[in-house]
Amino acid sequence: MARSVPDFSYELSAFAEGARAVAGVDEVGRGPLAGPVIAAAVRLDPDCIPAGLNDSKLLTHARRQAISDLLWQTADVSVAEATVAEIDRLNILHASMLAMERAVSGLKAPADHVLVDGNRIPPGLKGRATAIVKGDARSLSIAAASIIAKIWRDRLMVDLAQQHPGYGWDRNAGYPTKDHREALQNLGVTPHHRRSFRPVHNILYQDKSVSD
Repeated sequence: MARSVPDFSYELSAFAEGARAVAGVDEVGRGPLAGPVIAAAVRLDPDCIPAGLNDSKLLTHARRQAISDLLWQTADVSVAEATVAEIDRLNILHASMLAMERAVSGLKAPADHVLVDGNRIPPGLKGRATAIVKGDARSLSIAAASIIAKIWRDRLMVDLAQQHPGYGWDRNAGYPTKDHREALQNLGVTPHHRRSFRPVHNILYQDKSVSD
């Protein structure tokens, strides 16, 4: 079966229902053991949509970077995060919702209809919203948001990798790869690790048990 390609049909439907500003929002970074969760909101210019725009997971790094640069030039783009402390306090789901709400609120022109990747609508969104499962493969606005969020978070984790060498964050973006888990055991937990996530919690609990 052929893989679906995102299109502008959800956006056009929203415009047909009276929306004037339609944005897509997506987040990246639910699964890592370290770093914030990042969300991006994008309101595309219907007359200037970058060619080849697609789900970020299906694009090469170079193509993602090129499209990201074009989006910053041609679209209304906003990026926001929920911090590690907020993830640990709220849980990752609620922190992801918060990051998406912040991203949407940061748009230059307020969106009156938001297309949300996934099956939940962040409770703090104002105006109309539509949750779209696998939205980054179905809506061009959400695909754009997925690209912006991924590029932003990858760059952030490269910067953090320079501050905390040994965990491989420039390669694994904080995900629980073998080298990252081994570094956690050997080097310990940094301030950027999510203490509510089991592998990190277990190491902290193990260390506390040994010290007690």
